[in-house]
Amino acid sequence: MSFGFAEFKEIRDLIHTKTGIYIPDEKIYLLKKRVEKRLAERSIKSVEEYVKLLRYFDRGGEEFAKLINDVAVNETYFFREFPQLQIFAEYCLPEYVERTKTKFVKVLSAGCSSGEEPYTLSIICSEMLDSDCTFKIVAVDIDDDALEKAQRAIYDQRSVKDVPKLYLEKYFKQAEQGYAVSDEVKKYVTFYKMNLLDRDQLLSLGRDFDFIFCRNVLIYFSDDSRRRVVETFFLMMKPGGYIFLGHSESLSRITTLFELRRMGNGLVYRKPL
Repeated sequence: MSFGFAEFKEIRDLIHTKTGIYIPDEKIYLLKKRVEKRLAERSIKSVEEYVKLLRYFDRGGEEFAKLINDVAVNETYFFREFPQLQIFAEYCLPEYVERTKTKFVKVLSAGCSSGEEPYTLSIICSEMLDSDCTFKIVAVDIDDDALEKAQRAIYDQRSVKDVPKLYLEKYFKQAEQGYAVSDEVKKYVTFYKMNLLDRDQLLSLGRDFDFIFCRNVLIYFSDDSRRRVVETFFLMMKPGGYIFLGHSESLSRITTLFELRRMGNGLVYRKPL
């Protein structure tokens, strides 16, 4: 199957423009595999024909959505990057609630994939917040397949391998296909299909978020797209709220809007008061 750089670049640029996801030259082979899969499923004979479909005939965006579902990286599991979650649970969350005297905490899980992160955050909030303080977890992703799995809320052994035994017994039920998240955890989590580059769409969720988690997502974006997304997060947050990126990610090259603070034995970003 012919797959020249020009055709690849056109599809890559289309993905970048619409979603912010940037595929570098060394990952061409991955996009090639994903596109070949779509060509086979649609019985399309050439990449040029597929580009025309995406640009001019995909009116409802269904084919583009299927391509993104195949391209999106969905490596995730419960309690991923535990030390960072510990800082949230033991330092940031109590400090924020004490400082603001709030009785309601609103958290965004951006790029939530198949749901492990927002359900983890629901468990942590259930454990750490006093009974008179409630919370809501809003979870967004662009991948239809991942969101469908998230709403099913049934996970295999690999996904729950880092869940503390006490929580596994308390917040999960053994199911035929693995482990089912309990209704007590699910009731606090709401899922939406959203594109992180769509500022208006994200802002429709509110400008009253106390915490935002966008971990290991922006690493797939170009610098300009990262900046745009982070600036949108800034608008969505209350003053004094915290934003969590992946443990190896930094805002230093993206924006100076947030201040860096030491909490426990780690560093976190906070929207200035």
